Formats: sequence, structure tokens, C-alpha cells
Amino acid sequence: MLRVGVLVSGGGTNLQAILDAEKSGVIRHAKVVYVLSNNAAAYALQRAAAAGIANECISPADFPDREAFHRALLEAVEREKLDLIVLAGYLVKIPDEMIRRYRGRILNIHPSLIPSFCGKGAYGLKVHEQALRRGVKVTGATVHLVDEGLDEGPILLQKAVEVKPGDTPETLQRRVMEEAEWILLPRAIEEMAREASERGDGA
Repeated sequence: MLRVGVLVSGGGTNLQAILDAEKSGVIRHAKVVYVLSNNAAAYALQRAAAAGIANECISPADFPDREAFHRALLEAVEREKLDLIVLAGYLVKIPDEMIRRYRGRILNIHPSLIPSFCGKGAYGLKVHEQALRRGVKVTGATVHLVDEGLDEGPILLQKAVEVKPGDTPETLQRRVMEEAEWILLPRAIEEMAREASERGDGA
């Protein structure tokens, strides 16, 4: 059973999708044991607490410099003995040291079909605003491994979502979450966990 840590900055809808997938049996070889946010007001922390999951806020604002923040972040992840780290709407750049140490074990969900509408400044509603502005007929979501680049790691799963006439960034965001993100992320976690179980990795 892989120990999963979820890093999140906001409401935690993807976190909830993962927890729901655990309950329904979609995820059988992994378990969320830790939730971390850079935002003390993130509703994701309340979701974690309600589910009895260890959680905490580690914010860059609480440290004298980025190096100290990165050190605290890495220490927290290592303390929890995580096998897999999931970025579920985490709006802070992961330090290179963490990427090196957890190479191939950090997942990210992005609300577009990479390489479209990704990279610097492409997050949250901004992604859907870009898609609508460009006039694409199909968008979607991507789960990929995290490397030193921004949204550049190897793609694991993608799912297309139709853009409908009259869509707003908000309606498109909701449809991408419901039809792609909440399906793909649990599936990617289970696939990685099952493969690790077959190799004999993890607790």
C-alpha cells in the first residue's frame, strides 16, 4: 500500500476525488496519509481533517527566504515517509532537490491537453480563459510526472473534454474537472500504486 501525500493550495476538489476513489475501490493499492497546503485558509485542509488525515500548512510567507521554505517542505515530506506525492492544484514551484529525491514519484494534474495552455502563468481559471480565447473545440486534462520544467514532465494520462457554445471559464472548468480531472488523477495513482505493488515497492 503506497503512502500518498497530496499538496494543494485551494479547495481540494481533486483531493476529494482521490478520497472518494479510495472509498469506492477505484484506488486499492494506495492511501492518502498526508495533506499539505501553502495556504492556511485552504478548504482542502478541512477536507483532510474531516477524513482523519494528517495535514498542515507550510507557507513561504512563514520563512525568511525560499531556501528555508524548501528545506521545511522537504523535511515534512520525508518525515511522512511518502511513496508518492500528488500535486492537486498546488500553486508553488517544487524545489529541484525534492524533484531529484522523488524522481518519478511526483504526479501533477493540469487542466488542459498538454502541450496546449500550460507553462508559466497557466493555472486555474486562466487555463480555461486561454482555451476559450483561442477558440479550441476540445480541451481536457493531463496527468504527468513532475520534472524540473514547468508542465514538461512525461505524460501519463490525458482525457479530452468538449468545449460547448456559450461556455464561460467557470462552466468549462467545472466540466473539465468532472469529466477529466476527477477521473484521471485517481486512475493514475492506482496505476502507479499497482505497478509498485507488483514490483514489491511500498509498504
